[in-house]
Amino acid sequence: MQTIGIKQPSSDGSGDGPGGGAVDSPPGRDALYLLSGAGVVAGGAGLVLVLSGADSPLRGPLALFFLLAAPSAAFAAALRGFDPWARCLVSAAGAIAVVMLVAQGMLATHHWSIDGGVIAVGALSAVAFLLQWSARFRK
Repeated sequence: MQTIGIKQPSSDGSGDGPGGGAVDSPPGRDALYLLSGAGVVAGGAGLVLVLSGADSPLRGPLALFFLLAAPSAAFAAALRGFDPWARCLVSAAGAIAVVMLVAQGMLATHHWSIDGGVIAVGALSAVAFLLQWSARFRK
């Protein structure tokens, strides 16, 4: 569990936080949360645009972002003990491998479709994320 450190209130009672104290936040932490939220919104928009069949110029780039970000996030969540750069590299390589395996499997079985590929990658990513999440709480 993460704890948040709080500075003691100054003698004159002025400060940023409630009660006069300022809350300590590591630099760049808010930017990380903002980028994570923007990534989730972009991936969700890509999923919605592909599944709805919308005719938008953003459909391709956002769908590609979803296809790479969903498995990458699932792999990154499972690799918490790694160095951040190694975790990023391994999760990106894993995401590319998942997308290629799904495409290869769909082509081999003659069931290729854009919607099916996006759903298959999303489902595999969700299963991988839920498996590692349940394993973490089982310990």
